[in-house]
Amino acid sequence: MNRRRTAALAIATVLAADGLLHVYWATGRTWPAPDTATLSQVVLNADVPFTPRVVLPLAGLLFSGAALVAARGGLLPATARRLPALALHWGPRAVAGGLLARGLAGLVWAAGIGAATDSAFYRLNLALYTPLCLAGAAAAWTVARGAGQRAPH
Repeated sequence: MNRRRTAALAIATVLAADGLLHVYWATGRTWPAPDTATLSQVVLNADVPFTPRVVLPLAGLLFSGAALVAARGGLLPATARRLPALALHWGPRAVAGGLLARGLAGLVWAAGIGAATDSAFYRLNLALYTPLCLAGAAAAWTVARGAGQRAPH
């Protein structure tokens, strides 16, 4: 498997897993937190409701990003044939941009700006969220800059 396909598989897997986690939260469950208020603080560093109306659109966005990256990376050739060329071109770029923006925000929080350094969010941001977003942005960009994967009809 070449580097671009490997990058596509990695980022699509992470995005789809995150989408599944959002669907799980839409059921009212709060793992890994004991309640929605704690979950919101641990995941977002803010008070946001984890209701289906909030988390299901995010799940849809994550699944769409995963599919676009996978299609562009050659993992879903049948899907790539059905998607408009603009979606295959710009979708992975949008994924890369979104993950880069979150990763850069994470660097600000890592500097102690806008996040309490003794909070669970701060520790998770340092150890998981920011590195994953920055690596994901790089992986999505690797996929985006490669040749298109529109298969012949």
